[in-house]
Amino acid sequence: MLTDVSLLSAFLVGLLGGVHCVGMCGGIVTALSLGLSPDEHAARWRYQLFYNVGRIFSYSVAGGLFGGIGWLASHWSGIHQAQLGLQLVAALFMLALGLYLGGWWNGLTYIERLGGVVWQRIEPLGRRFLPVRSGGQALLLGTLWGWLPCGLVYSVLVWAISAGSPARGAVLLLSFGLGTLPNLLLMGVAADRLAAQVRDVRIRRLAGLLVCGFGLYTLYHIIL
Repeated sequence: MLTDVSLLSAFLVGLLGGVHCVGMCGGIVTALSLGLSPDEHAARWRYQLFYNVGRIFSYSVAGGLFGGIGWLASHWSGIHQAQLGLQLVAALFMLALGLYLGGWWNGLTYIERLGGVVWQRIEPLGRRFLPVRSGGQALLLGTLWGWLPCGLVYSVLVWAISAGSPARGAVLLLSFGLGTLPNLLLMGVAADRLAAQVRDVRIRRLAGLLVCGFGLYTLYHIIL
């Protein structure tokens, strides 16, 4: 079930996941500023904001879909047993995500490759909106790029399956998306400085350990 702790955890996972976002989305975010002169700060911020609104909207839609899958699963079988099983899978994925962020295990890259099959059909559509000339274009581009294959997002989507309903799954991914917002907004205006910081091995490992902690916390409550 979805709790305030779950929403806070999802937010922190998004925030800590910034160490991964730089590598996955840095080039995309930077592309939003192509064609803008250095003194067009207002337009740069506006495009970044619209882009991220579209991206987080897509996350929420996906969260609602996966929350719906979990709801259906719990009603087709024993509800309590299904919920425990889904929570167990979510906790294990959270541990995998922590190991992934810390650079200790890269198994989630295989899941990203599977998502690449869908992405091959979506990515050409995004190119039509480049270079970005308006907030509306940035919004549509963000909505499309929100489906970029990403082990970080996929792990939280698995978590959304255990949320209990489409609405709760959507809210969980909304919380996660809001957590990613600070890093990606800063990346759009200070990409080089931010990238240098999050590439620091110590920061990546700290983020990985904290996310593993969320997974262990969930496992502890399932066992009890």
